[in-house]
Amino acid sequence: MIRFLQPEWLWLLALLPLVMILRGRRGPVAAVEFSDVGLARDAARASRTRALGWVWLFPMLGVALMIVGLARPQRAHSRTEVTANGIDIVLGLDVSGSMQALDFQVQGQRVNRIEVVKGVVAQFIEERPNDRIGLIAFAAVPYLVSPLTLDHDWLQQNLERVSTAAGSDDGTAIGSAIAASVNRLRGTTAKSKVVILLTDGMNNTGKIAPLAAAEAAKALGVKIYTIGVGVRGMAPIPMRDQAGHVHLIMDKVDVDERTLQSIADQTGGNFYRATDTDSLRKIYEQINRLETTAQTVQKFEHYEELYSWALLPAALLLLFGLTLQNTRYRRLP
Repeated sequence: MIRFLQPEWLWLLALLPLVMILRGRRGPVAAVEFSDVGLARDAARASRTRALGWVWLFPMLGVALMIVGLARPQRAHSRTEVTANGIDIVLGLDVSGSMQALDFQVQGQRVNRIEVVKGVVAQFIEERPNDRIGLIAFAAVPYLVSPLTLDHDWLQQNLERVSTAAGSDDGTAIGSAIAASVNRLRGTTAKSKVVILLTDGMNNTGKIAPLAAAEAAKALGVKIYTIGVGVRGMAPIPMRDQAGHVHLIMDKVDVDERTLQSIADQTGGNFYRATDTDSLRKIYEQINRLETTAQTVQKFEHYEELYSWALLPAALLLLFGLTLQNTRYRRLP
């Protein structure tokens, strides 16, 4: 980038066209008077005489370059180093059968909970480029979808493959999911460690109690945000009969809000309740604002002086123009 340290000198450039106009209007003072105009016409045809019409441009160009040099042109060399102290985040997603409930809407169409959650989580991941993020899915047991990684494209691909559990794998092991998530953060050196746990039910299986897992998380300095999803009351859930036909049945939604609140309070996080797509999106946006990534920015700047590139040609043009006017193209007195 080029800048001028003393740009006020550049205003003098506006005077040069005025000088040129005044010089052309006045015309040169006659040095010799001719009795016959034809003699003057023949003399004007000589190349040396025609050259007198533009020799004066050399000093003018020299003055223009000299003004540019006085304005102190400089070339800026800058370099910025950004050091990001990212946050390690593990996302815990409930994939039990009840996540197929069709109580959420997108653009007026009924959509099951898991698809809405995956879309919102994908947006959350996209907005955290400097953080290592891992993904744990859980139903009756937790399983690792992705370890902590900065390769968010790969993480997004694995998120897309997440689906709900069925049969004997169904259930909601909240305590085991917290333990698995905390275990992924136990050996990291990040200054901030966060678990964002999303569920639509109550802990009904697993070998670890949710509050016991939360106590372990607190001891290891892990903050847990808990999110309960689903409408309050009854929700439509698709069920497949023995003939393979899918029917919607109304089932009661049971989210253990008290336990989720206690988990968040115990670890220094927050509990949220999402009953529709918009509220779920706002919850992740709020968490995104709360858990900001610290960045250290160092900026280095160096300016190279360029005035010599203008002043040296200016001096040469002035010298050349004055030399021509006083030697080869010298006018008669």
